[in-house]
Amino acid sequence: MTHRAGRHFLQIPGPTNVPDRVLRAIDRPTIDHRGPDFNRLARDVLDGLKPIFGARGPVIIYPASGTGAWEAALVNTLSPGDRVLMCETGQFASLWRTLATRLGLSVEFIAGDWRRGADAEAIEARLAADKAHDIKAVCVVHNETSTGAVTRVPLVRQAIDRVGHPALLMVDTISSLGSIAYKHDEWGVDVTVAGSQKGLMLPPGLSFNAISNKAIAASRSAALPRSYWSWDEMLNANKAGWFPYTPATNLLYGLREAISMLMEEGLDNVFARHDRHAEATRRAVRAWGLEVLCAEPREYSSSLTAVVLPEGHDADRVRALILEHFDLSLGTGLGKVAGRVFRIGHLGDFNDLTLAGTLCGVEMGLGLAGVPVVKEGVRAALDYLAEARRPASLPRAVA
Repeated sequence: MTHRAGRHFLQIPGPTNVPDRVLRAIDRPTIDHRGPDFNRLARDVLDGLKPIFGARGPVIIYPASGTGAWEAALVNTLSPGDRVLMCETGQFASLWRTLATRLGLSVEFIAGDWRRGADAEAIEARLAADKAHDIKAVCVVHNETSTGAVTRVPLVRQAIDRVGHPALLMVDTISSLGSIAYKHDEWGVDVTVAGSQKGLMLPPGLSFNAISNKAIAASRSAALPRSYWSWDEMLNANKAGWFPYTPATNLLYGLREAISMLMEEGLDNVFARHDRHAEATRRAVRAWGLEVLCAEPREYSSSLTAVVLPEGHDADRVRALILEHFDLSLGTGLGKVAGRVFRIGHLGDFNDLTLAGTLCGVEMGLGLAGVPVVKEGVRAALDYLAEARRPASLPRAVA
């Protein structure tokens, strides 16, 4: 093995870079998860998560990946054979569909082109036709990690309400929570699914369900098998600041520190920072002469940007060259867009100079790979970032 100087640039859309403060918090002796020190830790994280979700009700924490939180959302609220409405927004919506089918649910999948969020009008039309209310849940991905397209959840909620349909609304926020503004209560979401390894700036290993009273009521009659994922045992133990089984204690230390960091910065500032970096990245992509995969500007992601390469160019070859020469990891294209796109993650513990370094590596790598680009992307991004930071008292730069 050859030593590589400097720090690796991990710019995939998650797992994201773990801040030193979080690493130091995790690096503590494990404590008794039945003792008073743990009880204080548990109460801190269970309460501290609520404003990040925009929820007043409970947030359940599992030692699991986001896939576990997907399963928990479904098995706690539904019964075998129940109909579920989902939307094909990308690879992760497709995987959630596969999981639901394996659980014995009947999934209706509204087709999509992998360039937009969920179609609220199509959801409304399908629910309006469901006079018998056979559809028990609508499941959408807030930020589709494979495409960089955001579903406008308030529009989905309005669609459900306009036709007076009683279906539960479940939303995957795995790559948006802590990066893009999200309001579980205000938007009328019944189950919000999330994971630790993206906007929350932790290693993989924790997943979450934020749940409404309506979802808790549905869980009382739901008949899908559940044990590890059962909300009942979690809710009962969490009320007193405990867990029903051994928790991921050291990750919870890290979670408490990550929550503190988000609150110190201020959630509105966190979201504005992500918005700024996303816009700078898109300006770079356009200046290169390349295309952003997401086709609807109102649905652009602030967590990541998926970049489409011209015909005849292999995105995975570009990624490999960038990793080899510049020690920079970019996200691969998944599913239907494999080999056609690469993804730039700009979420989590990330600042203007981190983005500048990332875009420099991408621009140099595109040149090495022979992709026909105008080498003005970095400049376009830096100009935007500098102007966004300019105090009102200073004169604007002259081109």
